Amino acid sequence: MVSPDTIRTAIGVIGNGTALVLFLSPVPTFIRIWKKGSVEQYSPVPYIATLLNCMIWVLYGLPLVHPHSMLVITINGTGLVIELTYVTLFLLCSRGAARRKVFLLVVTEIVFVGVVAVLVLNLPHTYERRSMIVGILGVLFGIGMYAAPLSIMKIVIQTKSVEYMPLSLTLASLVNAICWTAYALIKFDLYITIPNGLGVLFAGAQVVLYAIYYKSTQEIIEASKRKANQVAMTEVVVNDGKTNNHVGASLY
Repeated sequence: MVSPDTIRTAIGVIGNGTALVLFLSPVPTFIRIWKKGSVEQYSPVPYIATLLNCMIWVLYGLPLVHPHSMLVITINGTGLVIELTYVTLFLLCSRGAARRKVFLLVVTEIVFVGVVAVLVLNLPHTYERRSMIVGILGVLFGIGMYAAPLSIMKIVIQTKSVEYMPLSLTLASLVNAICWTAYALIKFDLYITIPNGLGVLFAGAQVVLYAIYYKSTQEIIEASKRKANQVAMTEVVVNDGKTNNHVGASLY
């Protein structure tokens, strides 16, 4: 018979895979941002929140804090590198106050986690206390990571468009949260259960929202394309009219 530990490890490996998909799902979005040289209406909040979340969980998984958590370290360490790449691209393609805000938030996060790491590794003298301190922070910031897209959901409801809420990111968040909730429940870990359980609810709400506004999004996109074509045709007509006037003038 398969032991609970084996099942948990298997789910953890699957969770690593789904989390990697989650971390990589914004790639098409950032390719678009890079090509246009602008962040448009995309929000940096989900990526900054995920970056902080990854840093905290890497700290949580360290042998001196919570032993036997290699799966937690590997995926969050990978996520840390990926999210830093996204944030860097956001900085390169944003301007003015928006760029300064993102930069200050990232620096603040790095300093904060550094201070927490120094205090946790030096003051508490048991694994239980270290796990509890970092675990509580992990719960708070994990909730923040999954709740970050709520700001995007507000925009979706206001504009009736899901253009700036990528479906790939939403689905990856849902599957990832389900896997890690199952992982935490098999050998109960309260600190992993709470944020991922809430993550299931938040991501599920985004899927529902996507289903509601998908049709209206397509209509808005088509209307924008028609408007752009009309403007282009108008410019062609105006330019042709100017050309004809010049020709007519040259005949006299």
